[in-house]
Amino acid sequence: MSDRPPLPHAEQSAAPVSRRTALDALHRGLGATMTDFAGWDMPLRYASEREEHQAVRTRAGLFDLSHMGEIAVTGPQAGQALDYALVGHLSALAVGRARYTMICAADGGILDDLIVYRLAEQEFMVVANASNAQRVLDEITARAAGFTGAAVRDDRDAYALLAVQGPASPGIVTSLTDADLDGLKYYAGLPATVAGVDALLARTGYTGEDGFELFVAPADAERLWQALTEAGREAGLVPCGLSCRDTLRLEAGMPLYGHELTAAVTPFDAGLGRVVKFDKPGDFVGRDALAAAAEKAAAQPPRKLVGLVAEGRRVPRAGYPVTGEGGAVIGEVTSGAPSPTLGAPIAMAYVDAEYAEPDAAGVAVDIRGAREPHRVVALPFYRRQR
Repeated sequence: MSDRPPLPHAEQSAAPVSRRTALDALHRGLGATMTDFAGWDMPLRYASEREEHQAVRTRAGLFDLSHMGEIAVTGPQAGQALDYALVGHLSALAVGRARYTMICAADGGILDDLIVYRLAEQEFMVVANASNAQRVLDEITARAAGFTGAAVRDDRDAYALLAVQGPASPGIVTSLTDADLDGLKYYAGLPATVAGVDALLARTGYTGEDGFELFVAPADAERLWQALTEAGREAGLVPCGLSCRDTLRLEAGMPLYGHELTAAVTPFDAGLGRVVKFDKPGDFVGRDALAAAAEKAAAQPPRKLVGLVAEGRRVPRAGYPVTGEGGAVIGEVTSGAPSPTLGAPIAMAYVDAEYAEPDAAGVAVDIRGAREPHRVVALPFYRRQR
């Protein structure tokens, strides 16, 4: 609940104004269906979300992700400040590499999942989910206050973010840059010139495919989008919206904040305890609570995150109850959608540990009062051929 004083009546009744990315006019010119997402007006789809999904799986897709939140942490104690603020060992990260990590509350609950890039010896960039960007900025600022050699800066307005994802993406990006992409590892980044535009070029993504994310100045975003579109034309690249990004990440078993990850869940509850580094030097926020959660998970976690594949055609959605033999509720769906790759509805769900093994008997999802059989599978649903 906000402690902000009430607004005047006229302001209370006014519709909230969404922020627009530097590519907003371009998206509208392409006929995109726009939607409000975390306070941003973003493309949901351009034509068929199924076609966009399949393009990323088989060719390439181009995304505008400029709603993500970039936070700079700089100075001689930047790494130590991040070690204290986050659960990962960021001071050990090599320059030019990136790491998936989380920021947790003192009770161990997840406040957001993040990617941290080490751009230089004393410079890091934290990338937060759009819906949590302000909270992450505020938390890191407060947690870094005890480190006089670290400064935190809001860089959200300094970047536009484009992503090229899919098996054809290396060829497309290579055609526009002299950077050594063959030597660029997964979860690494480097400064590069792409189509004449200065960029931080990172081999990261949220689709389960090979691909690149390009951080550029907002003024250069449209120029780069057009260059990537032209370079990818023969390879079958298409513009892609948030709808297919969600089905792609779901097939790849990648968690989404607000669904699989929340403040009521610890990394160990989500099966992501590996991101918590207890062996790093010094204390960090949530250490004691997370140590207790790790001990509990090692003994017998009450619920586990699993994949579900529907035996019928009805789609399980977030919040639907999962039931076991006899109809007793054993869990809850966190994300669900039709899977274009599997040709069946799929979901991720937290279920009682006794039902978490693949092909556990009697598992179903209650879809509007009907008990629909589902098969328990190990995550991810889809893994790309390397």
